[in-house]
Amino acid sequence: QVQFVESGGGLVQAGGSLRLSCAASGFTFSSATMRWYRQSQGKEREWVALITSTGGSTNYADSVKGRFTISRDNAKNTVYLQMNSLKPEDTAMYYCNALLLPMNYWGQGTQVTVSS
Repeated sequence: QVQFVESGGGLVQAGGSLRLSCAASGFTFSSATMRWYRQSQGKEREWVALITSTGGSTNYADSVKGRFTISRDNAKNTVYLQMNSLKPEDTAMYYCNALLLPMNYWGQGTQVTVSS
C-alpha cells in the first residue's frame, strides 16, 4: 500500500533552516508528481510546493518562494523540502502528498515550529 514517512521537523528560531524528508513506498515514485502541503492550527491545509516526476519542474506558493526548495531523489524514493529563512508564520504541520488517481495520498505529517 502507499505509504509516506515524513521526518525533519522540529523547533527552530526565526531565520533558521530545516530540511524535511518524505520517504515513499507502495507506488512508482519516479512517475509521480509530489507535493508538500502545510496546515497551521485553525487554518485550512495549504499547498506549499510541487515537483514533477523527473524533477524537471517545480512550483511554489508565493508565501515560500525564494525561501523553500523542493527536490527529489528517485533512486531513494524520497522528496525533500529545504526551508530557509524561516518565519514564525511558517509554523505548521507539513505533509507530503501524491495524487494517484483516483486516490489522494497523504503522509502523517511532521511538525515545524518557528519561534520569534
